[in-house]
Amino acid sequence: MSGYGAASTYQTQALMTASPAELVVMLLEKATTCLNEAIAAIESGEIEDRWRANKRAMEIINHLDLTLDMDRGGEIAENLRSLYSFALRRLADVDFNNDPQAARDVIKLLEPLLASWRELAQGNPAETEVPKAPASPKAPDSTAATGHLSLNLSA
Repeated sequence: MSGYGAASTYQTQALMTASPAELVVMLLEKATTCLNEAIAAIESGEIEDRWRANKRAMEIINHLDLTLDMDRGGEIAENLRSLYSFALRRLADVDFNNDPQAARDVIKLLEPLLASWRELAQGNPAETEVPKAPASPKAPDSTAATGHLSLNLSA
């Protein structure tokens, strides 16, 4: 089995056996990685790479938003919906303005959320509050359509 085949098999097994909290951790980690790739692409002038990485991050955040259980999630789900909506609006600036700061801002929003999900996935849920989206977003209200999301975290 080639190195890629072994890695792919391992990744598939990790996805198939992960708890819901572990899946959220994987998605948030991948979104953060994509945003760091977008920042690097902006800094190196690689517009297509920036677009691809930012699009992937937006797909992941959109997927997280669409899978919220608003009926059972209560205030936490509402706060997450606001945070994800703000993040998607802010990420539009990455592409529209070639703005690495927009990606950095979203990473700063996702980091405490990722830390909380990691604790939950490890079975140590601390009493943490879900971060709230800033009250007055600086990005336009429209978000880009994101299309289909697969859980291929290696892309």
